Amino acid sequence: MNKNDLKPAVVFQQFAKINEIPRPSKHEEKMIEYLKNWGESRGLDTQVDETGNVIIRKPATKGYENRKTVILQSHMDMVCDKLVDVEFDFNRDPIRTYVDGEWLTAEGTTLGADDGIGCAIELAILDSSDIEHGPIECVFTRDEETGLTGAEGMKAGFMTGDYLINLDSEDEGEIFVSCAGGRNTQAKFTFQREDAPAGSFFLKGSLKGLVGGHSGDDINKKRANAIKILGRFLFQTMRRYQNVGLAQFHSGKLHNAIPRDGYFVIAVPNEVKENVRADWNVFSAEVEDEFHVTDSQMVWNMESTEAEKVIEPEVARKFVWAIQAVDNGIYAICQDEALNDMVETSSNIASIHTEETEINILSSQRSNVMSNLDNMCATIQAVFELAGATAVSSDGYPAWKMKADSQLTKIAVDAYKQLFKKEPVVRGIHAGLECGLFSERYPNLDMVSFGPTLRFVHTPDERLHIPTVQMTWDHLLLILKNIPAK
Repeated sequence: MNKNDLKPAVVFQQFAKINEIPRPSKHEEKMIEYLKNWGESRGLDTQVDETGNVIIRKPATKGYENRKTVILQSHMDMVCDKLVDVEFDFNRDPIRTYVDGEWLTAEGTTLGADDGIGCAIELAILDSSDIEHGPIECVFTRDEETGLTGAEGMKAGFMTGDYLINLDSEDEGEIFVSCAGGRNTQAKFTFQREDAPAGSFFLKGSLKGLVGGHSGDDINKKRANAIKILGRFLFQTMRRYQNVGLAQFHSGKLHNAIPRDGYFVIAVPNEVKENVRADWNVFSAEVEDEFHVTDSQMVWNMESTEAEKVIEPEVARKFVWAIQAVDNGIYAICQDEALNDMVETSSNIASIHTEETEINILSSQRSNVMSNLDNMCATIQAVFELAGATAVSSDGYPAWKMKADSQLTKIAVDAYKQLFKKEPVVRGIHAGLECGLFSERYPNLDMVSFGPTLRFVHTPDERLHIPTVQMTWDHLLLILKNIPAK
């Protein structure tokens, strides 16, 4: 399949233009300018709020003027990640896409379909002249991926519609009606560096090739977390041998991604260096067997490296013990009958980086139950504080609670059944959607979220299932046609 033959062409043409525009989180200025000029050049009511969110309004088509107003919403920023050996500047370079069977993916970088494809669908709706719909407000928020600050900064009254369709979901055939709230917890160890014990031999252990993924939507897939695996080996080694020093630990980049790679540098007594290498080989084989389904491409390496100063021993020990002990993964499953197969509460250790006198740790907690979100954050804080670190959790963002009598959900379900002769799955998602923040400022807004199928988001393996874009497009058009009168 050629890129020029992708259907619906109006959507993929818009997506191709979007992927020429740099739009890292917190650096969406070029995308904001593009959207502003795009809307104004077509004579559409276009506004940019003080936070940088963009709204473009399109009047109803003839005969649909009395319908309720629908808000279509997606976020303009993207997660920027690449393979370590790929030269790429996300602040300058266009995303290089290619077709792989039924999938669209990128050359060694994230694709940006999260949520560029949602933006493309909105622009295609705005640019069309042959679609039946009532009044539409297309909203493009900024900085969703690193804190939802665009939605957080949006003031009440910026949107005026009755229904909102969020186009930031990743499983075609599933209509989402609730989402988790989330907070980040940061911990910090402080220390002094010192010389390693006399006779030390320095080793660098590294791990890469893990699948990683979204720290919310993929947390139930038992994928390996590089931080937890490397921490396990350090815990095992420091318990087994005396006078093991830690010089460096680096893993993870983003608060909302499962770490895919990382490395440590340790100092071991010269007489046990071969034992440690042998332990590494045994450990790597055991872990590969443990994750043989989810992470079959692990790449392990251990090599000698230059000597350097190490973290003071007591701090290093407490840090390693904390990484071994801290919760990571699923903490609780939803109790509500309608959502009883969904993760309710989880935590992900997202990144660790050692500096000259600090170890900085970032983790993310999620829950559909805000009291249990507080509990999960307190659990993470307690582990690190017991180990002597400082720990603090952010304010985060709220959960979006399911609306039992949602008229929009019924319209979306009926349209899906009419088109595809099967029932869609109606469920919640264990990830943060901007709908949670919208529900605070617009408590009467009726909302759903859906979109085409994406896989491996937030990683360089991100891919978009091409046939589901047409399905999502057809579904959305039928919903717009069936919106009731005011």
